Amino acid sequence: MDRSIPMLLIGLIFGGGMGFVIAAANGVTLDGHDHGANGHGAQTGTHHHGTAIDLPAGSATASARLEPDSVNGWNLFVQAQGFCFAPEHAGLAHRAGEGHAHLYLNGTKIARLYGPAHHLGSLAPGDQLRVELNANDHSPLTVGGQPLAIELTVPERPVAIRAGAEGLPDNAICATP
Repeated sequence: MDRSIPMLLIGLIFGGGMGFVIAAANGVTLDGHDHGANGHGAQTGTHHHGTAIDLPAGSATASARLEPDSVNGWNLFVQAQGFCFAPEHAGLAHRAGEGHAHLYLNGTKIARLYGPAHHLGSLAPGDQLRVELNANDHSPLTVGGQPLAIELTVPERPVAIRAGAEGLPDNAICATP
């Protein structure tokens, strides 16, 4: 019995699987958005996907607070005015007033935030956190030419800290239109 056809099929299946593993390891996704390029994933410094979207002065502001978690690590809460999280539109065209955030630890991007709360594991005193608000298409948001971003320094002892504008309401995820 000729086993060349079954062996060919087995080779194609395993070869295709290996191709997916290699692509995933290099940050390539099936949505046409390469997370290995343009600074996605672990990198130093900040990056931008496109031209900044400059919002009118006073149209948006942000703040963040960092609180010790009751079990371990820290909880980060982002509040904004004139901005809401829109996880269902991430990677799509810009829509005014919505998007997601990029979270940096000591200059290295560690996460995308698709909602106002994020848990962080252990952080060392003096660690620098930066939250940058971005449009759905990953373009950075600015107000009057300044990044719509918040920076926090992890305190020496586990106490809650806040940075940015005062008196903002708790931020919510955008209502689906």
